[in-house]
Amino acid sequence: MATIAVYSLKGGVGKTTLAINLAWCAATKSARRTLLWDLDPQAAASWMLGREAKHDRAQAAFSREVDARKLIRPTDVERLDLLPADASLRDLDHLLREMDKKKRLSKLIAGLGDYDRVILDCPPGLTETAEQVARAADLIVVPVVPSPLAQRAYEEIERHLGGRTPTLPVHAMVDRRRRMHMDAVAAHPDWPVVPMASVVEASAAAHRAVGEVAPRSAAAAAFLDIWQRIERRLAS
Repeated sequence: MATIAVYSLKGGVGKTTLAINLAWCAATKSARRTLLWDLDPQAAASWMLGREAKHDRAQAAFSREVDARKLIRPTDVERLDLLPADASLRDLDHLLREMDKKKRLSKLIAGLGDYDRVILDCPPGLTETAEQVARAADLIVVPVVPSPLAQRAYEEIERHLGGRTPTLPVHAMVDRRRRMHMDAVAAHPDWPVVPMASVVEASAAAHRAVGEVAPRSAAAAAFLDIWQRIERRLAS
């Protein structure tokens, strides 16, 4: 099992879209038995996959009131399961601080079952949950919109991690008509790029991955490229 976290300090940078499409690539393109764990109380990934939680129990898995495995739901994608989020996760940081168990998330992941890949859709911000993610993940994927503020946020993540966990920065929501975006991409030519595209929004509205809605699109190719890079990183 390998754990890949999709994390950003900022919201609105395409984090959930990236997490869902990477999970889809893992399950369909790499034939990995994959779990997407939605840790964001906004539950956008759960909504996009059509498996919103019906009860506020997501946080209970951390306090052992509920076995996390009992919260897992299948999706319409073969080999892809979901552990959905709900509003109870708004208080997760407080719970983790009270429990004072630094590797609680790591232990929960280890007990989830026979999965090849676990993708974490993380809430934004430097939080206690983020600290748990840094300890649990084998790789942290960071979407970075080509802007000075987003670049600064990524640099802050790198400083905060201090090399503890490897990262893969990804230029997200890139509009090639904008000079600022193209300058940012040129400054980091080794970073993968996800283009801004209407098909990404259309896939979200359809509750499906871009690779299903528009398999020949540039966006679908971009998500697959990122996943292949991840697989190579994990293999090495």
